[in-house]
Amino acid sequence: MTEKNSRTPGQEAARAGAPPAGPGGRAFVDRAPGGRAPVVRPPVVRSDEPGSFPRGVLAERHPALIRQVRDAFPYGRRQHEALDALLDEITEDVVRPLPDADHDHENWAAWGQEYFGGSWYDAPFLWAENYFYRRLLGAVGYFGTGPWRGVDPFAPFKRAELRGEAVEEELRALDALAGAPAAQRGTALLHASLWGNRADLGFRISAGGPAESGAVDPALVADDSAALWRLLPAGAPATVAVVADNAGRELIPDLVLVDHLLEHGHARRIVLYVKPSPYFVSDAMTADVVDCLRRLVEAPGEAGRIGDRLWSAVAAGAVEIRTHPFFCAPFGYEEMPEDLRKEFAGAALTILKGDLNYRRLMGDRRWEATVPFADLAAYFPGAVAALRTLKSDVVVGLEQGVLDALDGSGAAWRTSGTHALIQVRG
Repeated sequence: MTEKNSRTPGQEAARAGAPPAGPGGRAFVDRAPGGRAPVVRPPVVRSDEPGSFPRGVLAERHPALIRQVRDAFPYGRRQHEALDALLDEITEDVVRPLPDADHDHENWAAWGQEYFGGSWYDAPFLWAENYFYRRLLGAVGYFGTGPWRGVDPFAPFKRAELRGEAVEEELRALDALAGAPAAQRGTALLHASLWGNRADLGFRISAGGPAESGAVDPALVADDSAALWRLLPAGAPATVAVVADNAGRELIPDLVLVDHLLEHGHARRIVLYVKPSPYFVSDAMTADVVDCLRRLVEAPGEAGRIGDRLWSAVAAGAVEIRTHPFFCAPFGYEEMPEDLRKEFAGAALTILKGDLNYRRLMGDRRWEATVPFADLAAYFPGAVAALRTLKSDVVVGLEQGVLDALDGSGAAWRTSGTHALIQVRG
């Protein structure tokens, strides 16, 4: 994303009462396809409602994370004091700006000028989360000139998961898929990528299970997987963009799916997008991709063969790892810069992984759950698929009967990670 010293076009338009800016800063008008009535934008998600999921993240999860990061490395006095100051700030509930000397001070001064001095809970949830992680990285010296520059404060958590027994078990389960028909294998691997840290459920094809029999999985609140495969017919010279979510146990099934797309001709080239900085604890960066590739290469059996193919594919350029500053900016995808927009437009399909990417695609707004996904994703430059385990409130594209059953269950289905969706806009 280009450096900016002023508010984004969408923010300026919103302040002036005009329609928010859309992709690349162009004027955006909410129109529903097929001549239907315009879609009315609801408010963005904030954290000011006591007992809400966003409130819990800011009030409980973030303070706990500061303490965990403080203990994860032998940080010196300067880092401890900065972490303690950040903890005091979020406890006192006053948003403070970045120091003037920080490399991205001007950007954040523009992005947050209406929130500084106010409550963390009154700022948009997406903005507050992003800004918290930027402040956390500043506190540990990630962007500084000292010895902690570039040291991922979340690396111990990522590596412990990657070396755990659960990953070992999931890699062994790949052996059972080695001889499966391509379509069956593709379905299983798509579901493994969807569920992420429940990937073992997707790797195994049990007799009579949804992956084998075509039965409906009740944990899938929406399933456009057939549309996804139609966009990627075998033999087409397609470039597929994959915007990764989490590292470790969740990135491995993403990479295995990438291998399947290449191996069976659904894509000729994969562009894998990762974060440029450590964000949201487990979000994947280039180093995390390399760690996962090494983990696969070192594994026996089918996992090792997949690892070897992927390693060669990265070296040959069939898999290209990219990043962009926008992925650590506090905006939805409507505000993506023109260069990133062009990259996505050149892909046969962009696969957005995970909860945060879904929130950004939907603008992190309080949409009615039955608003069509395709209507809200119509601005995206090219075909897009969302693979997401539900871990936050925002959800769209549900049938009324499905929504009624879920709401009537009494479960926290939107935020518990027990349900998932595959949604596609072709």
